[in-house]
Amino acid sequence: MGRRRNHAIAIAVASIVGFTAPANTAEPAGVHPGPMTRAEAYERADALTALGRQMFFDPSLSASGKQACSSCHDPNHAFGPASAMPVEMGGPKLDQPGVRAVPSLRYLQAAPAFTEHFYDSEDEGDESVDNGPTGGLTWDGRADHGKDQARIPLLSSFEMGNKDAAQVVASLRKAPYADAFKAAFGADVLDHPQDAFDAAVEALGTFEQSSTDFYPYSSRYDAFLAGKARLSGQELHGRMLFEDEGKGNCASCHPSEPANDGEPPQFTDYGLIAIAVPRNAAIPANADPDYVDLGLCGPLRTDFKGRNEYCGLFKTPTLRNVALRKSFFHNGYFHTLREAVAFYASRDTDPGRWYPKNADGTVNKFDDLPKAYWPNLNTDPPFNGRKPGGKPALTDAEIDDIVVFLGTLTDADQAGQ
Repeated sequence: MGRRRNHAIAIAVASIVGFTAPANTAEPAGVHPGPMTRAEAYERADALTALGRQMFFDPSLSASGKQACSSCHDPNHAFGPASAMPVEMGGPKLDQPGVRAVPSLRYLQAAPAFTEHFYDSEDEGDESVDNGPTGGLTWDGRADHGKDQARIPLLSSFEMGNKDAAQVVASLRKAPYADAFKAAFGADVLDHPQDAFDAAVEALGTFEQSSTDFYPYSSRYDAFLAGKARLSGQELHGRMLFEDEGKGNCASCHPSEPANDGEPPQFTDYGLIAIAVPRNAAIPANADPDYVDLGLCGPLRTDFKGRNEYCGLFKTPTLRNVALRKSFFHNGYFHTLREAVAFYASRDTDPGRWYPKNADGTVNKFDDLPKAYWPNLNTDPPFNGRKPGGKPALTDAEIDDIVVFLGTLTDADQAGQ
């Protein structure tokens, strides 16, 4: 299905043009400038992008002094993790393990704000189709904008580990770009910790909208769509299988065609679905048998706690640059792209391949999703009612072809990584 597209920098500029701070606020002058011309707004967006870039690579903004945003979101790995670890270590002493795999920050600029009910005007002209929980950032969609997402790692006890906004601002005061920060947000901004923290995440969020770094659309597949490159026979066959509703059906969640307005495909519909990835014993939190990560209904997201129909749902990530990843899905259980594709093809026909066995020898199917939430599982093709021992949706050769096709989604600046 298609999704509405937006040019990110235009959005950033539009949010700046004509903005005036509310009256009677305690915000220092300059944190939110008054109305601007479009040229002034572009100039400000450029300034915030440059400032956000410096902050993104600055380890002094972490409690340990050793972990920058780029430590987990490596620009040489499409702003995703460089390691194959399912979770990264963080905290003041870098000894606190995370609970989810680090996602890439590329191609998030068009993600809509989270909504429980998404009606897509581009969905074959039928606006009555409810696509369900959609949008937001992070694996559970709990942040709507880049600046909201940037708050999370700065203050997370198992990420950058700052105890509060004031600790982040104390580091900003010592940063080599402190003067640039004050020039952008006001001479006394650093005297107001909450305002300064809000300004910091605004700068980070603006940087993460920069097209050159975060959505270059420079893959060989983009060149193919533009008529400037050719795909091999195997790649074309893989694409066909990827889009075929009776085979991979991957494009139902990872659209591969340009949007109606011509914007290149994002390879995600931004939806949240449950597919029951096997439990990953390599995540320390999973050593507790009572701990379970249920995505949209918690534990990291709290506003849908108790909403059983949302338990087990996780965000559908973009597949752009997916061939670079060394761990897959929200818990990093799989470590090759081929395994990830094969899981879709035979989750239900060969569960013993993916899930552990119980003491009696039976397969402990869907072992990381309590049975009460099994009704939430996605059963669209390639799953669609297939039974153990049945024919999988894809042969081994077809899986190989899809994997080869996915390799065409790697951006030019990432080639050879």
